[in-house]
Amino acid sequence: MAQAAPTSGGMMGKVRLNRAARPTRTPDLFDERVHTLGRYGIPVVLGLVYGFWAAANRRGGGDITGWNILFGFVTAAVFIVLCIAVATFAPLLKRELHSLVKSGFAGAAVAFLYSQTGESVYRSVALGVVVTAGIFLVFFYRYYTREDAVGNRIR
Repeated sequence: MAQAAPTSGGMMGKVRLNRAARPTRTPDLFDERVHTLGRYGIPVVLGLVYGFWAAANRRGGGDITGWNILFGFVTAAVFIVLCIAVATFAPLLKRELHSLVKSGFAGAAVAFLYSQTGESVYRSVALGVVVTAGIFLVFFYRYYTREDAVGNRIR
């Protein structure tokens, strides 16, 4: 029989040793360059998709014109700038405002897309408020359960 020889302290000694050696947070698999690329690359890709979507909603299945393409690129540029600003400055706020800023951005983005279809402004605003409220609840719950009142992560 091939069995491990007992050690001093038994199983409890091993468990204590493993708990003490366990890292307190997940390991970082990527270096800083990859994080920087993701920090700016993701908003750029999302902005281009958003601009294409807004331009497609605005033309309503009609012909693609130069003005439609310009509208798509301007919409994408504004979305990219606002997305980077929200991602940069929202974490500096308290958890309530942090949640509100991110959810407000998402709600406004959805409402703007919906308004480009030609629907009523009231329906666009109502959809934006509903999306904002839903995302606010999710973000607030996430930050409330993972941060203390000051905004420090709970370890």
